[in-house]
Amino acid sequence: MPFIPHNEDDIRAMLDAIGVETIDDLFDEIPQSLRISELEHVPAGMSEMEIQRLMHQRAAQDHGALCFIGAGAYEHHIPAAVWEITTRGEFYSAYTPYQAEASQGTLQLIYEYQSMMSSLTGLDVSNASLYDGASAVAEAALMAVRANRKSHSARILVAGTVNPVYSNVARTVAGNQGLSFEPIPMDAATGQIDREALARFDDEDITAVVIQQPNFLGNLEQVDELVDWAHARDALAIAVVNPLSLALLKPPGEWGADGADIACGEGQPLGVPLSSGGPYFGFMTCKIGFVRQMPGRIVGRTVDVEGRRGFTLTLQAREQHIRRSKATSNICTNQGLMVTAATIYMSLLGSDGLERVAAASVANTKELVRRLSEIRGVRPLFKGARFHEAVLTLDRPVAPVLAALAERDLLGGYDLSADFPELGNALLVCATETKLEQDIEAYARALGEIMREAQVA
Repeated sequence: MPFIPHNEDDIRAMLDAIGVETIDDLFDEIPQSLRISELEHVPAGMSEMEIQRLMHQRAAQDHGALCFIGAGAYEHHIPAAVWEITTRGEFYSAYTPYQAEASQGTLQLIYEYQSMMSSLTGLDVSNASLYDGASAVAEAALMAVRANRKSHSARILVAGTVNPVYSNVARTVAGNQGLSFEPIPMDAATGQIDREALARFDDEDITAVVIQQPNFLGNLEQVDELVDWAHARDALAIAVVNPLSLALLKPPGEWGADGADIACGEGQPLGVPLSSGGPYFGFMTCKIGFVRQMPGRIVGRTVDVEGRRGFTLTLQAREQHIRRSKATSNICTNQGLMVTAATIYMSLLGSDGLERVAAASVANTKELVRRLSEIRGVRPLFKGARFHEAVLTLDRPVAPVLAALAERDLLGGYDLSADFPELGNALLVCATETKLEQDIEAYARALGEIMREAQVA
């Protein structure tokens, strides 16, 4: 314990007071099989100077490359004002707003964020944040088990078109808490949920159904039909959505006759840079009837004794505030700085700006698919409606092609062969509003040359 200023005498006195011989005795309930004596594959420590050099080298690897990868994290233009404001000391160093009288700025920002997310998703209430999109799906599944009193199975149906990282994280987080995650097969011809495969669940006890829109392959699901199917069988509908897509698409609160019950997803597209994988933030909204089962915190607006508007934490159903057995989660405003950026981003763009960004992304992806499909050995796989991602198939393995593109400073997309082997040599590409005509042309030219070189060889 090198960072705790206790000498050996101090430690001995504390152990004697507790009544144990060694610090290890405090952890004797942990089985020996779960203990490790050392961490393998962890390199030796580095000096401050060496760390700085390493981080500069890593950062330089991202410089200058044209990125056409989506798959859950998206490159969007972020107005300079977003992070100029976000990193002001008032936000950057703000801590959890326990004391309302000293935290009105932070509380108001969270309130505005919650209002915006509720408006985007068409649902009644939003929490303050979650760790990321993947853990948001896990928390939504746990919440559904608590909220659905008509179901006793804790069975969660997960569409085969949901982001595979989200599915795996949900199983890891909640699979050992009595939840069973069962896949709904994908129709390889359409890249959507195989709706005929749902028939086998018709007479079974299902707690919730997880649907992603747009799905991981960029396609649009028949969400109205799927939500109505779930509700007809007393199952809750969990919507996993890209928040930016909701500037164009029907919000989850309007899916089907009664709307999805819970919406969640990754908030990174709203003003958070890619940053080599994070930090990002997750979001969650729900119907008001399920609000007490929602993890995290909720900020409300009120008036003080003098009639002045004020903000305060109105719901804190987590371990830090209530009995552990009654807590919904330990999630709180853990990604508050990312939420700050997202709130400022949405405020600056407004609904019209978000719609323009989304529409430009759709148009750019359409043009990208058109140009790449002109290359021999490349064709689009699906014909249905999509947002800003699309699947292409190649006449050869994808990985070597992506490696060749990377040598030309082009990040060409996401290789689907490991997650969706049934699709063959499939490549997921994405073009947001950041891609100009010359960027798309540069990708098409480079891919065409690589494909021709391979054919000659």
